[in-house]
Amino acid sequence: MVSIPNEPVTEPDVVRRLAGTARLTPVWRNGLGGVTFRTDDGRYLKYGPRNDETSMDAEAARLSWAAPHTRVPRLIEVGGDGTHEWLVTAAIDAESAVAPRWIADPATAVRAVGEGLRALHEALPVDGCPFDWSVPTRLANAQARGLQISEPLREPPPVERLVVCHGDACCPNTLLDDGGSWVAHVDLGALGVADRWADIAVASMSTEWNYGPGWEDALIAAYGVVPDRGRLAYYRDLWNAT
Repeated sequence: MVSIPNEPVTEPDVVRRLAGTARLTPVWRNGLGGVTFRTDDGRYLKYGPRNDETSMDAEAARLSWAAPHTRVPRLIEVGGDGTHEWLVTAAIDAESAVAPRWIADPATAVRAVGEGLRALHEALPVDGCPFDWSVPTRLANAQARGLQISEPLREPPPVERLVVCHGDACCPNTLLDDGGSWVAHVDLGALGVADRWADIAVASMSTEWNYGPGWEDALIAAYGVVPDRGRLAYYRDLWNAT
């Protein structure tokens, strides 16, 4: 389950050490058992178990690569031990698109997420991007983790437009300013070159998880394209399967 914690969260020793004298507030829990903490001195500390899908080293590399082209958190430190890993970044003066104020105003949040995703795709250069998020790469990663891939997923639709995808374009990973405009993106551990519909499909699908039904096409309209139902269906199935 991915959520904003509403119960007390144990502060791991490593996180407490990284925080120093700063006070910690848990702000996000992911489905792998990881927790992100905010400090009162302007940092975010992400801590979680190692997993085979991605890594915080991978996210650190992608943050460093993307930073000259679009706004992402500034990397401070990345590290790990035999079982867990951590990432420390500088805070950005903005809120997640699923903060309570934006859950209560889905029209503003959904528009910002769609516009922000289009801006990200336009800003990041495909030429020279060292990271790949193509269907073959994703299927190979899933198979290496022991997942069974259905035959229809082995036949993706032709690429409509290659971009550098976010890789986890769910609504929580867009940050909004006080006026409801997008300002930055976070959680870039899977960033890489792929068909833009791989991101659009997941971003629009996630609107129902966060704001309720009826917002998928509004996000796609804010992105600036007409819904491609075939590609949307394929990339949503791929996301759910991998």
